[in-house]
Amino acid sequence: MVPEHSVVVGVDGSRPSLDAVAWAAADASRRGRPLHILHAYVWPAVYAPLAAPALAPYEQGLREVGEQTLAAAENRARSVVPGIRLATAMPVQSPVPALLEASQHADVVVVGHRGLGGFAGLLLGSVGVQLAAHAACPVVIVRHDEGPAGPEAGRVVVGVDGSGDADHALHFAFEQASYRGVGLTAVLAYLWPASTGPADLLPLPYDTGALREEERRALAESTSGWAEKYPNVDFRLAVVSGRSAPVLTERSAGAELIVVGSRGRGGFAGLLLGSVSQTVIHHAACPVAVVR
Repeated sequence: MVPEHSVVVGVDGSRPSLDAVAWAAADASRRGRPLHILHAYVWPAVYAPLAAPALAPYEQGLREVGEQTLAAAENRARSVVPGIRLATAMPVQSPVPALLEASQHADVVVVGHRGLGGFAGLLLGSVGVQLAAHAACPVVIVRHDEGPAGPEAGRVVVGVDGSGDADHALHFAFEQASYRGVGLTAVLAYLWPASTGPADLLPLPYDTGALREEERRALAESTSGWAEKYPNVDFRLAVVSGRSAPVLTERSAGAELIVVGSRGRGGFAGLLLGSVSQTVIHHAACPVAVVR
């Protein structure tokens, strides 16, 4: 059973999953939460009933590998936070259902950006995508980029668009910034009104400065309550002309964490994960939190 309000991290022995353990251990320590390390595995499909007894040595081997995986993860967690409260679990279950079940009780579920089952050409493993779309709590996908730092280096970044998911993302982002003792930047990306014909092009039917100021005012209004609730957080606004996904990805360079909602205002009702969220979790240069 997963302890209530714990930080859950999924591991499979890969380097990205151990990086996720380090991130999760530090987060659990900062927020006074227990750490729950989970390694899930399944038996291979068997089509010959009489072959089942022959699987006993294989079963033992899988358990031994799982125990080694959990031991390595526990060692990594204790190297980050020596006195951390933690528990481990090794359910015989596919990883995604096991982590989704754990998300019902967790504060956050953490995974690496790719596991052992990932194909080299994939930017993000399938486990991370499915969790971000279906988990009952925020999901953090730990990824890193050694490229040059951007304007929000050392800060938490949150994408805001006025949607309900964005409000939940703000809550998570302010909490993370507060516990980390770092600044928070709320980013709103906007596009100029689309031209409807040649007559729109000259002269311009709108004032570019007025449009930018209108967007800044809307962003300030949507975040003012949270800023007052967390006066210890160095909070600033960034209103940027451009499409949301590339703007947020650029701002992630060197950031502590980037936070997005699972779906924004432009999302189709049938989609569980919006296009902006998908782009950010595949291309961000820092850990990404998806908040549903």
